[in-house]
Amino acid sequence: MTIHDSVLELIAETPIVRAQRLDTGVCELYLKLESQNPGGSIKDRIGLKMIEAAEARGDIRPGDTLVEGTAGNTGIGLALVAQQKGYRLVLVVPDKMSREKIFNLKAMGAEVVLTRSDVAKGHPEYYQDLAERIARETPGAYFINQFGNPDNPAAHEHGTGPEILRQMAGVGGLDAIVFGCGSSGTMTGLSRCFAKHAPHVEMVLADPVGSILAEYINEGTLSEKSGSWMVEGIGEDFLPSISDFSRVKKAYAIPDRESFLAARELLRKEGILGGSSTGTLLAAALRWCREQTTPKKVLVFVCDTGNKYLSKLYNDYWMLDNGFLEREQHGDLRDLILRPYQQRDTVVLAPGDLLMTAYQRMKLYEISQLPVMDGDRIVGILDESDVLLHVYGDENRFRDPVSTAMVSKLDILDVKSPVEALLPVFDRGHVAIVVDGERFLGLITRIDLLNWLRRRVH
Repeated sequence: MTIHDSVLELIAETPIVRAQRLDTGVCELYLKLESQNPGGSIKDRIGLKMIEAAEARGDIRPGDTLVEGTAGNTGIGLALVAQQKGYRLVLVVPDKMSREKIFNLKAMGAEVVLTRSDVAKGHPEYYQDLAERIARETPGAYFINQFGNPDNPAAHEHGTGPEILRQMAGVGGLDAIVFGCGSSGTMTGLSRCFAKHAPHVEMVLADPVGSILAEYINEGTLSEKSGSWMVEGIGEDFLPSISDFSRVKKAYAIPDRESFLAARELLRKEGILGGSSTGTLLAAALRWCREQTTPKKVLVFVCDTGNKYLSKLYNDYWMLDNGFLEREQHGDLRDLILRPYQQRDTVVLAPGDLLMTAYQRMKLYEISQLPVMDGDRIVGILDESDVLLHVYGDENRFRDPVSTAMVSKLDILDVKSPVEALLPVFDRGHVAIVVDGERFLGLITRIDLLNWLRRRVH
């Protein structure tokens, strides 16, 4: 095994795994693990290329400020390279980005500017426009501009593309490749590479529902109205200036739910932890494979690692909150309980537990109130205010039992109560305790009601 002098030497030459347990019809599906790059995504390739090409031209030198707008992974790739080469990096990111990515960027020394994800290109708070403005107003700053930078597709034309063809030659070549499009660098670079060296390879675009790109490929119409989607890093509401769609003849519009479930299936069946866009690409690849009548060798990117999405698509509660996992419907208040007690999903306390234990559980699970259970019977409720009022002025009281601070006068609702019965409870600043006779079923909070109402909007 080679010893490397820098983490940057680990970028590219990522492995390919043949899928064994997914339903790929008559086709063979190959998964290219871009998640194995040191920054965890395919964007490490362009992060390195765009900075090194700018250095070679004399556009930047160590100590300079680099600015970019990114939905996440390009930022991590740039942060990795900037950190190793001694640049200051300012990143403008939309606020739908996962917390893991933001923590990752800050830990690597990047300065993160959060902006709105609900505005389109042309709006002053759109992440790319804001990044360009910050670069313009910062003396000596260099705007990376992945969406208009020819060094972006060049990384794939001269790097990723030849690498794939060399690797796939070992199994008899490649018939089709499935990819996503954000900045369009991957698609444009691979298009140019394959046009020269493998013109027979079909290029298939995977696009989130809400993006304008699938309609553009399949129908030739360029919509001026985009929707919103929760998958990160792919899909667009405009055509990037570096984009070349000329060789892409087929596109699939994949709903968020199908994307997230496909990513979870990939982990369950193949042991590969991919991100949200990987789910979109895999869902499109499986659709394409199942439509074929003759065997084909198909390659799909695992664009980034799912480690960045553990709080989102790999979190059952987040999936349930957003309506991406089906839950049994009862037609009563049980439909609003996120963590049912009978499934052992409710985080609880016993009256004899210490307030320190209560505090630690609130922090760990990011919840502000906990039911206090004596066996299977609810005897109290404890929230942050109860703990605060009890320990303020004497921190030693953290060692007191929960029973000394809990509220015993409870807002109890029968499971058959109408949803409207929750409103007076919330108006009193309380949380609703739902029971079926003597049996405790779970809690309903304001956010649970909001989530339930939002799930009904289609």
